[in-house]
Amino acid sequence: MGRLFARIADFIRETDKLLLILCTFAASYGCIAVFSATRHDGTYRATIVQAGLMLAGIVAALIISAFDYSTLIKRWYLSAPVGLILVILTFFIGFAPGETDDKAWLNLGFTTFQPSELLKICFILSYSAHLSAVKSKINKPLHLFLAVAHGAFPVLLIHFQGDDGTALVFAVMMVCMLWAAGVSWKYFLSAFVSLAALAPVVYFLIMNDEQRARIANMFDINADIKGVGYQQYQGRIALANGGWTGQGYLNGDLTSKGIVPEGHNDFIFVSIGEELGFLGCLVVVILLAAICLRTVHIARVCRKDSGKFICIGFFAMLLAQIIINIGMCLSLLPVIGVTLPFFSAGGTSLLCLFLGVGLVLGVYKHRNSRTIYLHD
Repeated sequence: MGRLFARIADFIRETDKLLLILCTFAASYGCIAVFSATRHDGTYRATIVQAGLMLAGIVAALIISAFDYSTLIKRWYLSAPVGLILVILTFFIGFAPGETDDKAWLNLGFTTFQPSELLKICFILSYSAHLSAVKSKINKPLHLFLAVAHGAFPVLLIHFQGDDGTALVFAVMMVCMLWAAGVSWKYFLSAFVSLAALAPVVYFLIMNDEQRARIANMFDINADIKGVGYQQYQGRIALANGGWTGQGYLNGDLTSKGIVPEGHNDFIFVSIGEELGFLGCLVVVILLAAICLRTVHIARVCRKDSGKFICIGFFAMLLAQIIINIGMCLSLLPVIGVTLPFFSAGGTSLLCLFLGVGLVLGVYKHRNSRTIYLHD
């Protein structure tokens, strides 16, 4: 029994408690915001699901962190097929809940599940394994091509699924992990120039009318306030209502009535802004920035490349979603359906986020090749 307690003490001591506390606090803040943004419908299902999966996610994160991340990376071939198969199933039996257009969910009967969220975590593991194996040769054309092909596969898969917002998040993850692997800046410069040259082709020949209208709305926010710009228009009103300190929790004029579309999900930042004001939004930004910085710190103290890649992949996922989501809410970017990590309603997203937190906690716990305790 004494040895068991010693093991538990070791586990607690070696866990990055700061990261876990930050993530738990952010998710709890999110549950409070989701409750306010959904109580107008007379049910509390969204809040119950959010709180329940937050607790389940914390437990899952602690369990995952107990495993050596090197072992999880070596077994990437077990997790990757699961993520891919579930996403591929959405092409045949996909489900689009609510007002969404993308059939990116699976209807499980008692709930829905978004496989692309799980695929993000699977991709972090498989790409970390790939980059770790070729890091010393990453700038050789063949190895770089294969690494880019590996990263581009989920981007294209999710794009054809119809979820361009998530596809963009995957692209950012790939770029950041390639940078961390030591890919030469010359390749990135070449890629940037090529993408800039292809931008007109993508805009005129690949994007549909609605996508072009959303981009045009960035440059004239009042161009279509009854069409594609309606959500952002209502969001701007809600943020203006909030001012510095907000209208008070549960008292937002638009939030309490559910007038802002997806005010509990993609536009949760707006709901927080109306009720808790600029200061409430500032707390959100500080929490998310602290989580990102802590993840980068863990990457720096880890001795193994594979652990660094896990942390950078998770950091890139968070950073991309934060910038895109807040940019959408502030009418600085087009609305492309990207959620705010730890805050937006969505059980799948929250649970998978904590799976990623578990991987990062595992990197911290096993950041040295071996830790020897007195009782060993």
